[in-house]
Amino acid sequence: MAKKAGTKRLSRSLFGNIVLNSFLLLFAAFFALPLLYAIINSLKPIDELFIFPPRFFVSNPTLSNFTNMFELMSSSAIPFLRYFLNSAFITVVITVFYILISSAAAYPLAKGNFYGRELLFKFVVTALIFSTSVTGIQLYIIISKLHLIDTYWAIILPALSGSYGVFLMKQFMEGIPDSLIEAAEIDGCSSMAILTKIVLPNVKPAWLTLAIFSFQSSWNTAGGGYIFTEELKFLPTAMREISSGGAISRAGVSSATAVVLMLPPILFFILSQSRVMETMANAGIKE
Repeated sequence: MAKKAGTKRLSRSLFGNIVLNSFLLLFAAFFALPLLYAIINSLKPIDELFIFPPRFFVSNPTLSNFTNMFELMSSSAIPFLRYFLNSAFITVVITVFYILISSAAAYPLAKGNFYGRELLFKFVVTALIFSTSVTGIQLYIIISKLHLIDTYWAIILPALSGSYGVFLMKQFMEGIPDSLIEAAEIDGCSSMAILTKIVLPNVKPAWLTLAIFSFQSSWNTAGGGYIFTEELKFLPTAMREISSGGAISRAGVSSATAVVLMLPPILFFILSQSRVMETMANAGIKE
């Protein structure tokens, strides 16, 4: 059977496959090393944490660091569940609305035809260079003037204003053929219907990637100088305050805290990353 014109078959030797796979395994091990070290440290008793010279592996693994952590959390005035729900609430709200707002803002920039579109996108790109440490003072003044200090809105609103999501979604939306959108408009679809039923399903890798980044940053939010009421504090803040109560005696608790705080973002990444790869492998639109 004749091969189709213009098609190429990628071929590698056995040696090439071995070299490539070895390089990828080495690369993966390099990035997994900090995670593995954190897990091993959380299983070390207090005498092995401060042994010199330090050892990578644990000789007498124990779960006492985790039990001590939960005992300290249960003895606090605010229940552990309240801290967890605070973090879960802002994580879900920020992740969902950040994707929706970014998509709604990126769609007219990618497929709209209005005066000043390129200039607006340049503002979006320029905003990417400003980190939160640069705009921290200005942001605090704005939040204070709006009387949002010590409320969830002080964390949610600044997170929703990030320009990275608009930039990412706009770049992906530009790959959707204009003929597809024009056909939907001829059929009488509104702009919102086109966005939700045509555009977003075809840029699924983009908003899933955005969800991973947003979930990670939102879950690790500590509240900074905006949240002071104990009942409104988030799980990372509460666990770090408790684990840092004793610099030496709670060193094992600090290691266990780091592992517990890493678990939700890692699980969310594993679930979302598989969907991203599946979508990128099966999706594709051609004129």
